[in-house]
Amino acid sequence: MATVAIPSTQHLILCGIRWATYQQLAADLGEQPVRLAYDQGTLEIMTPSFEHERLNRLLADIAQALAFGKDLAIEPAGSTDFSREDIERGFQPDSCFYLGDKVETLKGKKRLDMAIDPPPDLVIEIDVTSRSLDKLPLYASIGVLEIWRFDLERFIIYRLEEPDYQEVSTSQVFSGVSATDLLTFIHQADEMPRKALFFHIMEWVEGI
Repeated sequence: MATVAIPSTQHLILCGIRWATYQQLAADLGEQPVRLAYDQGTLEIMTPSFEHERLNRLLADIAQALAFGKDLAIEPAGSTDFSREDIERGFQPDSCFYLGDKVETLKGKKRLDMAIDPPPDLVIEIDVTSRSLDKLPLYASIGVLEIWRFDLERFIIYRLEEPDYQEVSTSQVFSGVSATDLLTFIHQADEMPRKALFFHIMEWVEGI
């Protein structure tokens, strides 16, 4: 087993890891504040920092405010483990959401099976170190429609145009909302209480 050193105390990438090891580690860690990603033998283990989680929660709040403002059904799925044994890929996103008609299909479920259940519509990815495993192929492998990625400077929206993602200027899951708008909301969070920001976003999106 080879270890790739990364200049951050928050990330560790291991190569030559078996699928069964990834699955057992995910089960053993359970609800602990550790996120895993696995891509055909390469395992990333990440412990979120305060900065990472602050931004993650902020973007999750922004997504929910947009959904409420658009009167769109939304179901947060947090850092659920999404795995597909047949392709030996899996990940635990920073945050993710099901939207619209998919929300109804999840009622009563306690666990998801990617062999039969739909993928989330939106995944949020915070990259404060810019040295993490490229997870876009993982998201594409289960069909996540849209990715929001923020790296402290740029806000990027990726839309799935199979088999890969393309960078786009506006959201598909929240029509009329651009990457520039989302970056503006992040900056406004430094000046507004969270509750005020939440209602500001709801009112704003109702008008577009």
